[in-house]
Amino acid sequence: MEGVLTPEIWIAVAEKTGIHELRRTTRDEPDYDKLMRYRLDILDRHGIKLSDIQNVIGTLRPLPGAKEFLDELRSMVQTIVLSDTFEQFAQPLLRQLGWPTLFCHRLVVENDRIVNYQLRMPDQKRKSVAALKSLNYYVISAGDSYNDTAMLAEADVGFLIHAPDNVKREFPQFKPVESHAELLNAIKATISTTP
Repeated sequence: MEGVLTPEIWIAVAEKTGIHELRRTTRDEPDYDKLMRYRLDILDRHGIKLSDIQNVIGTLRPLPGAKEFLDELRSMVQTIVLSDTFEQFAQPLLRQLGWPTLFCHRLVVENDRIVNYQLRMPDQKRKSVAALKSLNYYVISAGDSYNDTAMLAEADVGFLIHAPDNVKREFPQFKPVESHAELLNAIKATISTTP
């Protein structure tokens, strides 16, 4: 979701709070648990609450063209957003995107303080794709970060969209695209050749 359909929430929080360390994302750190422990420590040290983050999220808008992309995509194929975001973060953005189906994680919150996080399951993006394939679905996936590459590899076809150069360099097996229009055309071309 983030970086593909919506802005990066943690970067927006970093900009609002002035805490530069929160700019670190899955584009920079492939170990998700290490990244989240780092973030939770920063939130705790600076006294940033869930409501503070939700206030920032409330100001965000989907990336230009994201809603139109999703609307057209959903008119052609079933679409699921697999994300390492959290249920408590996603609602305002999902509303603006027309409520796409989202599989994501959950924060553990005590008195507005984020104390931990619960993965839906380890490696949930790849396992979700594997589960869909086991149901005899042909799966096309797209992502932008290290934490998307296992999902892309598991899918029948995987694309990198808006990916930073380091991810494109390390994963040349996935075709890079730079816009929603280019991704939509690549998906249409894939669908047209799929039996």
